[in-house]
Amino acid sequence: MAKPCDGQHKARLKHTIAVDPNVIPPNSKVLIDGTVYTAEDVGSAIKGNIIDIWVGTEENSFGVKYKEVRMMEK
Repeated sequence: MAKPCDGQHKARLKHTIAVDPNVIPPNSKVLIDGTVYTAEDVGSAIKGNIIDIWVGTEENSFGVKYKEVRMMEK
């Protein structure tokens, strides 16, 4: 899985999420609050059932939320 922050790939707003690839496979699509996101990133703090949604800036961040996540069919 390519990291959007690796200089070759860019994270996309309302699209890119960081996941634990042992829980959500790379490039999987998930539905959260009516928006489809793609697992395109990983992070050292992303372990287990944690998802980090790319929001672009710190001002747009909204902290920890507990949401229902549905895997989309391929």
